[in-house]
Amino acid sequence: MILPIYLYGQPVLRKVAHNIEKDYPNLSELVQNMFETMYNADGVGLAAPQIGLDIRLFVVDLEPLAEDNEKYHGFKKAFINAEIIERTGEITSVQEGCLSIPGINESVPREETIKIKYFDENFVEHEEIYSDFFARCIQHEYDHIEGKLFIDKISGIRKQLIKSKLNNLIKGRVNCSYRTKAIQNKP
Repeated sequence: MILPIYLYGQPVLRKVAHNIEKDYPNLSELVQNMFETMYNADGVGLAAPQIGLDIRLFVVDLEPLAEDNEKYHGFKKAFINAEIIERTGEITSVQEGCLSIPGINESVPREETIKIKYFDENFVEHEEIYSDFFARCIQHEYDHIEGKLFIDKISGIRKQLIKSKLNNLIKGRVNCSYRTKAIQNKP
């Protein structure tokens, strides 16, 4: 089922999400719905707060990028109760966008490598190291479960320059090809 994506200004996007247990209701269905919602919006990652749930769950699928780079082939994962336990390497800035902040892309500084501990959708625990674009995508989605957005990492001047666009998102003035939920949208 394709779910609406919550837009900038929705309070759930600023909450620190809480851990879930393996008996979380309809977890498998939720993970599948998140992937379907993400694909419908042409995204490569989606976090539970972006669909209105303050739980520590996000999904990433880099397969759409495999056409240009084979290393992304088969990288499709659900991250539950994730915790980044180490960030290392050079900090680089790369353009990022977000399904909850459509129409805005900014250069975001992030560490090159991360070590993350998480459970997959079968509640098998993993501890893995990711670098480069893998690490960037995971950090972006991880920020969502920490109540942070990529615009929190940009300079004050850049924030000022996009302020009117952000205000339009809050008011629901947005043109998206996918279902959204702004603060003033009626349920």
